[in-house]
Amino acid sequence: MKPIFLLLVIALYFALLMLISWLTGRKGAGNDAFFRANKSSKWYVVAVAMIGTSISGVTFVSVPGMVRNLDMTYMQMVLGFFFGYLVIAYVLLPLYYRLNLTTIYGYLDQRYGTRSYKTGAWFFLLSKLVGAAARLYLVAFILQSLVFERWGVPFVVTVTGIILIIWLYSHKSGIKTIIWTDWLQTLLFITALLLIIWQLSSQMGMNIAEVAATIRESRHFRIFVFDDWHSTQHFFKQFFSGMFITIVMTGLDQDQMQKNLTIRTLRDAQKNVVSYGMAFAPINFLFLCLGVLLLAYAGSKGIHLPEVSDNILPLIASEHLGTAVLGIFVVGIVAAAFSSADSALTALTTSFCVDILGMRVIARNKEQEKREVEIRRRVHLGISVVFVLIILLIEAIGSDSIINAIYKLASYTYGPLLGLYVAGLYTKLNPADSSVPYVAIAAPLLCFLIELAMKQLYGYQVGYELLLLNGLLTLLGLWIISLKNRTKPA
Repeated sequence: MKPIFLLLVIALYFALLMLISWLTGRKGAGNDAFFRANKSSKWYVVAVAMIGTSISGVTFVSVPGMVRNLDMTYMQMVLGFFFGYLVIAYVLLPLYYRLNLTTIYGYLDQRYGTRSYKTGAWFFLLSKLVGAAARLYLVAFILQSLVFERWGVPFVVTVTGIILIIWLYSHKSGIKTIIWTDWLQTLLFITALLLIIWQLSSQMGMNIAEVAATIRESRHFRIFVFDDWHSTQHFFKQFFSGMFITIVMTGLDQDQMQKNLTIRTLRDAQKNVVSYGMAFAPINFLFLCLGVLLLAYAGSKGIHLPEVSDNILPLIASEHLGTAVLGIFVVGIVAAAFSSADSALTALTTSFCVDILGMRVIARNKEQEKREVEIRRRVHLGISVVFVLIILLIEAIGSDSIINAIYKLASYTYGPLLGLYVAGLYTKLNPADSSVPYVAIAAPLLCFLIELAMKQLYGYQVGYELLLLNGLLTLLGLWIISLKNRTKPA
């Protein structure tokens, strides 16, 4: 009965997404709607949608699970997120709006040249393909375990089906549809989070005051770490890593910025960024509180928890809290995962079409528009296929904590983007455009070697500060290749 119930819940949810796609696609499905939503989005709608884009299904599962090993120290990084959003709102957005960009990597073309521009776009494509696939993998794995495995459905079929559904509701109007589907999905996963917390506290017989006391008195209620500099959880490492991860994974990421660029004015776009930036601390705090309650519930019921932390919430939701909570949980993680994956798929399509193929947002004539819309649809489908292949590769490799793997990957792939933008905005460096790709590739490789050396020689575990080192090495490389060129203002 349980798999049939879950399948019905998922089917109804997907039907609602298709309805939104139909409603938003009636008035146009051209490239301007797909890439920029005709520059007509309301900032408060985008702000809600952006929460769903940034908080994925991985957050829904991994953040509560990480409490067991890391306590609530993740909040140190979350506090850094907000200051990163302020940089995005008041440093990067004014630049993007002044240049009237469709993709944010167009700045690199104007500042450095074509090869630098293509390099930035390719780094984004690589980062987002792997990162978004990793986020979606976790949800596909959970759905496979709870529903499809019991019917003998292969994992490849489950993954293909999920990607197909995302493609179906996003391929026509792209970002114009995604803003509204993500808006809905944000509301659904926040509602699911609150309902699961309520159900856990009810089953333990706790009122609100008792829940707060249980969390506060838990040995896992440790947020700040100042005493161990070698720890990856040290406050300053976490805070500044959170700040710079936000700058690069949002402000230098076409996926995250594409919704912002659909808003007509800079002032409204800034309202949007600051608003959803402020929402991150309380939402992530609730996820961590859920993690504490899960551990308390397991202790009170004598539940043997799985070794992999990402499996704690799925286990308790599916085996111990009843069918209603399981349905809520599935809707929550699917909503969180899809709001991240559909946005990524649209942004990847946009970047490949505009940055790599040189496609115009508004075609010169109807014949060209028809031809370019057809190309865009083929690219959209092709990227969907690549998504499936990467998820299957992740399944073959496996990972204990997906969220840590994603942030570690970001440290390597977004570091060159950070260096390029810092050099462009705050220096007069004029690097040789033809040499920039080599610098962007060399910096992550050097970071990898430095990480190995620090661990072997000094026992120092490099954390997310690797991103800062990567950006610094890129900046140094740009300075070196600029020595022979005359400087020019940014």
